[in-house]
Amino acid sequence: MNKLAIIPLKKIEIRDDFWDRYIGLVRKVIIPYQWDILNDRLEGIETSHCIQNFKIAAQREKGEFYGVVFQDSDLAKWLEAVAFSLAASPDQELEDRVDEVIELIGEAQEEDGYLNTYFSIKEPGKRFQNLMEGHELYCAGHFMEAAVAYYHATGKDKLIHIMKGFADLICREFSAENNSKGYPGHQEVEIGLYKLYEVTGEVRYLEQAKMFLDRRGEKPNYFLEEKKKPDFKQIFDEFKNYDITYSQSHLPIREQKTAEGHAVRAGYMYSAMADIAAAYDDTELLEACETLWNNMVDKRMYITGSVGSSGILERFTTDYDLPNNSNYSETCASIALALFGRRMAQITKNAKYYDVVEKALYNTVLAGIAMDGRSFFYVNPLEVWPDNCIPRTSKEHVKPVRQSWFGVACCPPNIARTLASLGEYIYFAEKDAIWINLFISSKVKTLMNGQEIELEMNTKFPYDGKIVLHTRSKDPAVGKLYIRIPEYVKDYSIEVDGIVREDKLFNNGYYELNTELMNKTITLSFPMEPRIVRANPLVKEDVGKVAVMKGPLVFCMEEVDNESNLPAYFLDTNAELKEQYDESLLGGTSMIRCKGKKIRSRGWETESLYTEKRPEFEEKELTLIPYPYWGNRKTGEMLVWIKEIL
Repeated sequence: MNKLAIIPLKKIEIRDDFWDRYIGLVRKVIIPYQWDILNDRLEGIETSHCIQNFKIAAQREKGEFYGVVFQDSDLAKWLEAVAFSLAASPDQELEDRVDEVIELIGEAQEEDGYLNTYFSIKEPGKRFQNLMEGHELYCAGHFMEAAVAYYHATGKDKLIHIMKGFADLICREFSAENNSKGYPGHQEVEIGLYKLYEVTGEVRYLEQAKMFLDRRGEKPNYFLEEKKKPDFKQIFDEFKNYDITYSQSHLPIREQKTAEGHAVRAGYMYSAMADIAAAYDDTELLEACETLWNNMVDKRMYITGSVGSSGILERFTTDYDLPNNSNYSETCASIALALFGRRMAQITKNAKYYDVVEKALYNTVLAGIAMDGRSFFYVNPLEVWPDNCIPRTSKEHVKPVRQSWFGVACCPPNIARTLASLGEYIYFAEKDAIWINLFISSKVKTLMNGQEIELEMNTKFPYDGKIVLHTRSKDPAVGKLYIRIPEYVKDYSIEVDGIVREDKLFNNGYYELNTELMNKTITLSFPMEPRIVRANPLVKEDVGKVAVMKGPLVFCMEEVDNESNLPAYFLDTNAELKEQYDESLLGGTSMIRCKGKKIRSRGWETESLYTEKRPEFEEKELTLIPYPYWGNRKTGEMLVWIKEIL
């Protein structure tokens, strides 16, 4: 399959009003903040002990392992975030720090290539004995991804060699001769092995990734058989009655038709399936990817691009089951969704995947981090009433304020690596074309038919629908631009050097411009008005309600802008949605005001819970802000889906 190429981050420079506030945080705040946490330097924040675990495994210091079984992965994702940041903005001091960390990792590695501080320190005789819960392969995958990212950023391959040692061990341990049935409980190593194969050319890594996928769902179930062994040691109490759908091991991957189980594991597995489908030209596997994608986004995804509706086991449930105030919607799950969608767009050249990628990035991923870069949401609800987020209830996982850190801290470094790698989402390239997927002000340099070309994009998106592209090259450069036309765009115009193009060549959601691209100015314009969106009536939670969107942005009500008891508000969908950009609000953002009503509470006696009297309404103006910005001011209620005045 002809898979579109990701342009290296070194070739991309982002300067965007909307995204700079977050991308700038990565290097200036998030990376040093998370480094301090990994080193247990911050008072009042849950101890990580991550670096200390490596020092103990390397025998630099003495002590006991601390943390969860996958604690190593926090460092791996931090390293990957740093690598992406260095690719875009070289920093010798930061690079030197990474080199020191890689030395430590190398010292913690065992002689045969094994690398995992939990099992090296705490359970040295239990390696690969509990794949269901052990996360050794999950951590390995993240370190492989970090190694590849750091190599691309700096050209240094020491971490590549460390991870090759572990990858070679994995290939031996899980060969047909030694263990022909085993596969990871938490998918991720498949992605890491594939990336390591791309860099090293070692086909055995690709083959091992494929074997892990092909074994999944075979009968008898590997994890259930693993639990029967007399020396099996349970790590997590909640898995005593293990549900094999949780790890997507209930069916062979090509037979799976619905998105099931833990949403992050699913997203990582689907991403690996897409990689392997492209590598092996496996149309059956690609069809399975498309089937799972369609089920997930058409029947099991929130309007904010989040997935995983159950707070129990962080999982998918059933079609159209999308509760707003008790959902899980882990930040990592939306990141996995974006990774999957990007791969599907690379393979199929279909813009529909980026309609979802864009939604996930602009809403859930950004909501996962505060504007100061120092606190995070693990869970991303669409409705919050702080008073009922009570421990030991069905809403104990819902937090009305972002947290400084977590005992299970997969989301913060995952957000960091995603923001740092944002450039990889904007463009694709092939020999004679550049594909524009996201509208983010930036510059990119690439080759087109062997001729270097620079493309500069300028825009105020998502608040404005005008995108101006400037192309520059020393010599004539004939080629194609494919510009994504989002699904919410109903009409648009294309100008080349001020002349309107009458042709509307459309290619799977991309406008196709085939012309001489030497020193041209191309302008895409489309209306960007706030709009009312309704859910399928089968989404029982949202019947009779509406959401407000502009472009990919979902808007929400916050108590700080309105009044308490947000569910008592009704929105008049026949009235105008008035948008106003406020430079002083949340660093500069649009707010939307609309007419509506609210049920009066006056006249209700506090001791009266039920009555037969009809409700009374008062006229109200509703104020909404972008969903990703909620929770950055006062703690209070938040609401996305608002009752509609019919």
